[in-house]
Amino acid sequence: MTRPIRLGMVGGGNDAFIGAVHRIAARIDGQFDLVAGALSSTPAKAQASGAALGLDPARTYDDFKAMAIREARLKDGIEAVAIVTPNHVHYPAAREFLKRGIHVICDKPLTSNLPDARKLAKAVESSEALFILTHNYTGYPLMRQARQMVADGALGDIRVVQVEYPQDWLTEAQDGDNKQAAWRTDPARSGAGGSTGDIGTHAFNLACFVSGLTPEALSADLQSFVAGRQVDDNAHVMLRFQGGARGMLWCSQVAPGNENALKLRVYGSKGGIEWAQENPNQMLFTEFGKPTQILTRAGSGMGAAFEDLTRTPGGHPEGYLEAFANLYAQTADVIRAHTPGASLPSDPPLPGISDGLAGVQFVDACVTSSRKNAGWVSLG
Repeated sequence: MTRPIRLGMVGGGNDAFIGAVHRIAARIDGQFDLVAGALSSTPAKAQASGAALGLDPARTYDDFKAMAIREARLKDGIEAVAIVTPNHVHYPAAREFLKRGIHVICDKPLTSNLPDARKLAKAVESSEALFILTHNYTGYPLMRQARQMVADGALGDIRVVQVEYPQDWLTEAQDGDNKQAAWRTDPARSGAGGSTGDIGTHAFNLACFVSGLTPEALSADLQSFVAGRQVDDNAHVMLRFQGGARGMLWCSQVAPGNENALKLRVYGSKGGIEWAQENPNQMLFTEFGKPTQILTRAGSGMGAAFEDLTRTPGGHPEGYLEAFANLYAQTADVIRAHTPGASLPSDPPLPGISDGLAGVQFVDACVTSSRKNAGWVSLG
């Protein structure tokens, strides 16, 4: 068996949500071995979190810069690092590892603001290390299938893209004990976008990933419905794509009855597809004038190219964690294949720095547009 890649982690300490998800995804296929971490900005919590994960105390660090410096010097130092902190730490943390040649796997959005996103893009360009952004919904087998169907012309010329991502967990003001809510509603840590940055970037990325379209302008109407909230908790966005296609995006964290209801619909001149993340093992495909088909993960009609993205036979559901694991497994493949100076392979289609920069540009444009009474803002 191929030796697991030595992985470090920045953030993701005790009580963190996304850090645990990354750790599960990284080890599902046995491709990574977590050996070091700077798991919290609080030294005591960092040490306690490292101990809870069974890390060597000598490789449990109080800050990410010290970790980057020492790990780069160790003979058996980390080969890749997962950055799973609040948004405002993404750029400074990624920079320290990139400049030392350590591959970076970063949670989305890329950064909390556009200037940092542009600086990080330059840091990636200057580094010989790879940079992967974990837009995990692109790891679902049926989303890879949908992307291929669009590319193959099964839907014809794309005309309309509709994507929505409603949640309800921020319907009311949260107390200070909810750490996930605290940083996501703090513009100093999340950035100017609230729901647009947290879940809108996922919806935007998935719409572009599947449709293959390039957005050129948007008009956004953002709201902060909860009194005193400093970032948006609901957004309605109209999109114009190069070539004439149109799109609509809705993201909300104040929509009671919705837990994690990401949905995508793409319509072309020949047909359309519809997929919902809460039922990820099925996708509807309708050729114009014909009955609707139900395509299933690992089922009849599934492209053979995507068989490696499934782990169980059809009818045995796979979901969020497995999709996340697909990104980690493919990241391991490209790390092993990587040589200094080589570019990220186009196959597999892993999200990278350009996707991250586009996501932050999306948030920045949404905020700007909304301040201009939903005026159209260029994404060029």
